[in-house]
This record gives sequence, C-alpha cells and structure tokens, in this order.
Amino acid sequence: MLILFNKPYGILPQFTDDGGRPTLAEFIPVPDVYAAGRLDRDSEGLLLLTDDGALQHRITDPANEMSKAYWVQVEGEPDDMALEALRNGVELRDGPTRPAKVSRIEEPPTLWPRQPPIRTRRAIPTRWLLLSLSEGRNRQVRRMTAAVGHPTLRLIRYRIGSWTLDGLASGEWREQT
Repeated sequence: MLILFNKPYGILPQFTDDGGRPTLAEFIPVPDVYAAGRLDRDSEGLLLLTDDGALQHRITDPANEMSKAYWVQVEGEPDDMALEALRNGVELRDGPTRPAKVSRIEEPPTLWPRQPPIRTRRAIPTRWLLLSLSEGRNRQVRRMTAAVGHPTLRLIRYRIGSWTLDGLASGEWREQT
C-alpha cells in the first residue's frame, strides 16, 4: 500500500508525539503505515506513507537518488549568480551539496493558503523557485537557499520520484494503486 498525503504546515510527520503536537494520526486513519522519508513540521506538501518495507527503502535510500522537487518561496529576488550556485551545488557545514535543478516560477496556481501566513516585509520582495534535488539532507533546501543569500519563507514538496501533489488539497490523502 502507498499513500500520498499533502501534509499541512505544523503537522509532525509521525503518528505520535509526547508533546501533544498535531501528527499524522489526525489525518490518516490507516493502521500500520509509516512515512517513507521526512518532511519537517514547518514544511508542507507531499509525504509518502507505506506498509511495504522494500518500497520504503527504495524511496528513502540515498543510493537510489530519487529526485524530489520543491516549490520554494524565498526572500528577495535571486539573481542568475545565486541560481547558478544552486545548480553547481553549494558548500554547507556538512560538505558540498550535489547540483540542483532550479528555475524561477510564478506562484503555483493550485497553491492553498498557509496557516499561519508567512512573514512578509513591504520593502523586500519574494520569489518562487522550483528546486529539484537527488539527495535529502536535514533541512537541505532551507540551508541551500540561505547559503546563496535568500532564506526560505515557505517550502512545499511537490514531487517525489514520479508521485506528485496533483489533485490533493492540503490535509488530503489518497491511496495510490
């Protein structure tokens, strides 16, 4: 079984929490499925859940280099040099990243409002990027955009491999056949 879930902002990507914070259990009433990978509490978008250990391994094992695409709203207007740095890979504290695919995009047309809304500053514009990676370090997208001078304001995972958010509103899930 494979479940595609559009995880809202603020939801932990697990089924239990000793601190009483919102978890997947509030959205997915299916027993014995587990997240294939992580998506930080302050990130949104596609999370895959499965009861198939081999599939979970295939999705999460870095050796498989499964591509993941993100809609990223950043502070400021990244110039061509910043985008080129992301395309070449940037140096982070834990070493250089693999090259990313990145392009400027308009705000995704199917985007839902985030609760709470992102912080905005009148004098500083924001820009949406489509960023694709084949590795998945802790908070990697946020660290990469910050390294090129454009902190991430909103992060939405749109795609994992060939699975996408298409047709899923925030908080919705469906079983993939």
